[in-house]
Amino acid sequence: MSLSRRQLLHSTALLGIGQALLPGLEFWDDFKRRFHIGACDWSLGKSADVGAFAIAKSIGLQGIQVNLGNVSNDLHLRQPGMQAQYLAASKSSGVKISSLGIAELNNVPYKSDPRTEQWVSDSIDVAKAFGVRVVLLAFFSKNDLRNDPAGIEEVIRRLKKVAPKAEQAGVILGIESYLTAEEHLHIMREVASPAIKVFYDFRNATDAGNDIFKELRILGKANICELHMKENGQLLGKGSIDWPQVATTLREIGYKGDHWMQIEWAKPEADDVVTAYQHNLGYLKTLFQ
Repeated sequence: MSLSRRQLLHSTALLGIGQALLPGLEFWDDFKRRFHIGACDWSLGKSADVGAFAIAKSIGLQGIQVNLGNVSNDLHLRQPGMQAQYLAASKSSGVKISSLGIAELNNVPYKSDPRTEQWVSDSIDVAKAFGVRVVLLAFFSKNDLRNDPAGIEEVIRRLKKVAPKAEQAGVILGIESYLTAEEHLHIMREVASPAIKVFYDFRNATDAGNDIFKELRILGKANICELHMKENGQLLGKGSIDWPQVATTLREIGYKGDHWMQIEWAKPEADDVVTAYQHNLGYLKTLFQ
């Protein structure tokens, strides 16, 4: 059947409109498809414990963020034998090692204790062995950087030393702290390395009095390496954070989920961890998958 000239022009116009809309549709599909959801092993009650993989599998998580260890076990993920156990557990469970964290920095501060420089350097080797891109550096409790300009300057000095190694390995060191977006950007500018980014935690930022939606726009997608999704004692969607608006804002800044989002501390004390995290996982899927 042949088309009239008018019909042909009309069809061509509709095709042009469709092509104009297509990038937006592709962007939204890509935004949803590329987010992967895991959880921190410490919030599953299995900090630096290979047993976290079994719990994560029962929840239905795609991965877990694993803690490098603590002083009592000499941050045991640095040991090849322990790494082999984790890789075997990951393979058998089908649960990926999504990223690393050094939670012990909260007790043994990176901003002051000389031992931590070796820990952070070694964590890059562990990340490379696991094939993961992100190592979380925790700055809370004894390692809190708020109102501590000397501590911030020392952190900058130490990060400058280790950043080239991270760059060469293709590993990002993610800063998680109570600092503002502007203060995080100051550290990144001073270190001047693509290996240093922000590990953004919406609950921590809110508790520090920061406007999370404003901060996401200040930081932009390029400066955020990974996300923590938590409500400290409440299920996701049951606390004060507007998670649908979080999803919208992430879309607006172009953050497509190139890394992972990790569920952390999002359950009432009396709740079973598997049941609570299945709820959290299902809730995040409605927003991001």
